[in-house]
Amino acid sequence: MKKVLLAILGILIILAAILLIKTYTYPFKKNTSGTGEGWKPVKNDSAVMRFSGGIKIPTVSTGSLGEFNYAPFGQFKEYLKNSYPLVYQHTEYVEVNQYGLVYRLKGSNAKLEPILFLSHMDVVPPGDADIKNNEENVFRPDDKPSEPVAKVAEDWDYAPFSGAVANGRIYGRGAIDMKGMLFSLMESMNNLIKNKQIPQRDIYLAFGFDEEVGGQKGAIQIADYFKKKGLKFDAVYDEGGLIMRKGNVAGVDADVAVVGCAEKGFLSAKIKVKGLGGHSSMPPMESAIGKAAVIMQRLEDDQMKPVITPLIKEFFNNIGGTMPFTTRLALANQWLLKPVLISQLTKNNTTNALVRTTTALTMMKGSDGTNVLSPEVEFVVNFRLLPGNTVKDVREHIAKATKGFDVEVEEIDNTREASSVSPTNTRAFKLIEAGVKEIYPGAIVSPYLTMAGTDAGKYEIVSKNVYRFMPIKINSPEQQSIHSTNEYLSIENYLKMIHYFEYLMKNYDK
Repeated sequence: MKKVLLAILGILIILAAILLIKTYTYPFKKNTSGTGEGWKPVKNDSAVMRFSGGIKIPTVSTGSLGEFNYAPFGQFKEYLKNSYPLVYQHTEYVEVNQYGLVYRLKGSNAKLEPILFLSHMDVVPPGDADIKNNEENVFRPDDKPSEPVAKVAEDWDYAPFSGAVANGRIYGRGAIDMKGMLFSLMESMNNLIKNKQIPQRDIYLAFGFDEEVGGQKGAIQIADYFKKKGLKFDAVYDEGGLIMRKGNVAGVDADVAVVGCAEKGFLSAKIKVKGLGGHSSMPPMESAIGKAAVIMQRLEDDQMKPVITPLIKEFFNNIGGTMPFTTRLALANQWLLKPVLISQLTKNNTTNALVRTTTALTMMKGSDGTNVLSPEVEFVVNFRLLPGNTVKDVREHIAKATKGFDVEVEEIDNTREASSVSPTNTRAFKLIEAGVKEIYPGAIVSPYLTMAGTDAGKYEIVSKNVYRFMPIKINSPEQQSIHSTNEYLSIENYLKMIHYFEYLMKNYDK
């Protein structure tokens, strides 16, 4: 018995030694982040004012088919023309499907593939939260900047379409999503033209107008326009990643710039479950709503299998070297500890979304009476597809969950596959890294998986290098203001974003 125990102890010692050696020798990416503050913004009240004026135009998109009020979009087009006359004079300007805007700044070498920068002018509705200050035409760019908010606001500090400039911030619906990027791109191109800095390759800007409702009339039409012209882009840049402030990525003592090299797919299914209706005084043994509950429980209990994809493995390799020892131990020894690692990742809603196709029950409808049994109950389940899972996989998953019940399944909204994964060993990605280091030398830059949908995926037909990243440094509550209450972008973030995009445009071929 003693020999057996000694043998077990010996094995455990050897195993521990292997784990430790692999942890300390694992090739986590070394953080070569620099020090210092990076590029400091130069006061530019005119650029801030132009951005503020654009927020004041309520370009709201609603409805799954994009049938909304287009009058503000016409007003927005005119506003851009009046605000950036140099851009309109020195670029080839095309309108696609009336409201999609395309600009081409010719480069000096027509043999080089062009690059494309995207944004969208539409915004989501502002909601009905209270407004603390209804004062109009607030423009105080010299205010002392307030600290970033520490929690999600319940009210708007200023009206959502006021474009108020105060407290070091530009307030309004669309400030982050997505007019900040749109105006920073226009400012960047305007600066290149004004300073006579002609790039080597053509630079295109393309602005959609219905991204928030699927991009069917905007981005899809623009991408098709490019394809019909035979254009191939060396890179496409869009929204989808941010610079997360130090402390917002657990265990990482640095700012982390996450660059979306892929985005999840989308499938929303309306599932109608049939049963016996009637009066609640004589209910059947199993009602339609009870059957629906069983299906919903199946969907939540038996979700699609989690997996650490190559993209997420690269993300963990990039940030893992700065994480606590136990996390590095698990990451470095997945040959043994992968089940434990995945178990921990799936316990948190944020990291769970990185490693699996998520399941979200979002809507339900049954009887309108407290004593009435509905013969049909319907609910909606939304899946965000992990690259590697397909729409076919999800359909089979739904079929398994509904087996044994009388159901109708209807796909609603815009079903789409997960995007392709763009490589990181490209000039386009390396320039993102350089651009981030220009403004935030201490930030870790890493590829990432974008959870939400963007226009970017529509442009895979004209480029294999599609990157989703907006160089603004914000915390979690600020990020949650997108599509919520009291959305704002700091003046510092806005001015740094202008510099970042100008840096990319000027240095792409240097």
